[in-house]
Amino acid sequence: MRQHLADYIEHKRSLNLSAYTLRSIRYNATGFLDWLASHRIAGPDQLRRAHLAAWLTHLQEHRTTRGLPLKPKSINKKIENVRGFLSYLAAEGLIPSALAAALEYVKEPKLLPTSVLTHEQVRKLLRSIRTDSAIGYRDRAMLELLYSTGIRAGEVLALDVARVDLKNATATVYGKGRKERVVPIGKTALRYTESYLTAVRPFLLRDRTEQAVFLDPQGKRLPYHCFRRLVHKYADALGIAVNVTPHTFRRSCTTELLRSGANMYHVK
Repeated sequence: MRQHLADYIEHKRSLNLSAYTLRSIRYNATGFLDWLASHRIAGPDQLRRAHLAAWLTHLQEHRTTRGLPLKPKSINKKIENVRGFLSYLAAEGLIPSALAAALEYVKEPKLLPTSVLTHEQVRKLLRSIRTDSAIGYRDRAMLELLYSTGIRAGEVLALDVARVDLKNATATVYGKGRKERVVPIGKTALRYTESYLTAVRPFLLRDRTEQAVFLDPQGKRLPYHCFRRLVHKYADALGIAVNVTPHTFRRSCTTELLRSGANMYHVK
């Protein structure tokens, strides 16, 4: 099954999908295969509808490290990635075509976003980050940039040094569908970003060919799960009642822009 997954991901890569999408497919489908392995399902020929129903129940009963259930949107993302993999197996003649369709999405309630911080809360969180270490300064620069630009977490992690124009205070990012856009960087975020690139990043860099702006302690591009963990750490330390995630900064940025009278079209 794992070799089939590797072949599927290579197939998706050939279609020029973004690195973020490929990582999502690999992560979610691997989790599915791990669950199958724990139930002694070794090959596609052993897969049955009952297994898919049991896996869906497993997702609904799963609890995060913070003791919270998975959100319907998160469950559906896992289902979407696994369905794509199952459709690939069906196209290869390894499972019945009806098996992929048997995995149904869960209903998502249509709620207004609640994970939004006020400008004062964001500034308090940012000021709480100690900048007397390379990692601390990296975190401050990263979150300042995230809040200032309103870009997605995946976009800030995928950002390369050559894509940051300090002179013109802009960054070029690749969004969903590999769409390229240029975003402005505010004065505070620009100051932290420039200081990080010139005085801090060199201490984290191990391989001179590495192009990522934000690096982990091993000098590699910072992965999303580490980014999410550090956001939780800083928010929990302040006891913020809102469930703060990396996406909270994007929502908070756009909300603050609208509160300040920014044009809806430009914010979009």
